[in-house]
Amino acid sequence: MTIPLIITICVLLILAYVFDITSSKTKIPSVILLLLLGWTVGQISNRFEIPIPNLNPILPILGTVGLILIVLEGSLELELNKSKYSFVGRASLIAFLPMLLFSFGLAFAFQYFGNTTFKIGLANSIPFAIISSAIAIPSTQNLISKDKEFITYESSLSDIFGVIFFNFITLNDNIGTKSVGYFLLEIIVILLISFISTVALAFLLSKIKHHVKFAPIILTVVLTYAVSKIYHLPALIFILLFGLFLGNLDEIKHNKFIQRLKPDILNGEVHKFKELTAEIAFLVRSLFFLLFGYLIQSSEILNVETIGWALCITISIFIIRLLFLKLFKLPLKPLLFIAPRGLITILLFLTIPISQNIEIANKSLVIQVIILTAILMMFGLMTNNKNEVETK
Repeated sequence: MTIPLIITICVLLILAYVFDITSSKTKIPSVILLLLLGWTVGQISNRFEIPIPNLNPILPILGTVGLILIVLEGSLELELNKSKYSFVGRASLIAFLPMLLFSFGLAFAFQYFGNTTFKIGLANSIPFAIISSAIAIPSTQNLISKDKEFITYESSLSDIFGVIFFNFITLNDNIGTKSVGYFLLEIIVILLISFISTVALAFLLSKIKHHVKFAPIILTVVLTYAVSKIYHLPALIFILLFGLFLGNLDEIKHNKFIQRLKPDILNGEVHKFKELTAEIAFLVRSLFFLLFGYLIQSSEILNVETIGWALCITISIFIIRLLFLKLFKLPLKPLLFIAPRGLITILLFLTIPISQNIEIANKSLVIQVIILTAILMMFGLMTNNKNEVETK
């Protein structure tokens, strides 16, 4: 059983790689093909009654590690200087304001039709409001650099804002001055942790002479994230700041303190670190969506009770996005269509407390919204003019 399983996993990951490198030609997001491939494997194993252990507990682990690596990979590629401040500000507002508007709107709908409280409705609506950086960032490989950079900032910040907002709503039974005070304190604490951890990790990266140096750094990043999550701190802020710091050493290398880290040497190590992060992120992301596709039941995709909700949610997502892109005078093509839901939606959906679950927001609805937004993204990429794609 062990050898066939190893062969199967290797073949699936090689196919995932093929999907990734051909997506620029086919314009089909690799996530759709991964979900379809995982679902096909599930159907075959059921048809031939192949014994497979329960894989459900693995999904949140892969999702969490994947989210960390994807945000880190994206932030390492971002440039941050004075000329970018306005750009980053717009990306931040478009990541935050539509999420807030959509979450409140869907919460009212859940409250009215789901016979629940507004707070519980809000907890269930937030996962649908967040753009998935795990799908959005890899799908922008062939866009012009400005659009790619905008999507990277927007989707990463959407993940961060969404997780912070979700935790604030689900972890506080009563929202008032006290809970807001604790929330602000948590932000300050994570910023301090981010500063200390970032400097310490950068120092280690520049000083470690052992031939194995990047794996301990990545493990420490994941460990810091996990410990921060135990105390309900918005740990994705640390990931983003760490990546931005390493990716923008050239902007701050004249600082006396940074000089101690030998930035010229460190830049070479950061380049290698980026490559390793990208490789591992690809493997974890691929395994996550293959596994999620494998666990999908046909009845969940074709659930007629939720398809109406899924269509309304998807249409609302893109109407709100259209309004805000126009408001901030940003190009509609292809940005309008790149607003997929995915890994982060699944992760938050799985962590909603049982006491706050509602019947309407079920697994079928999550799957249908993910598929519909991915299909619309595929349509947007396919209709993107060739002169809008960056020539490699």
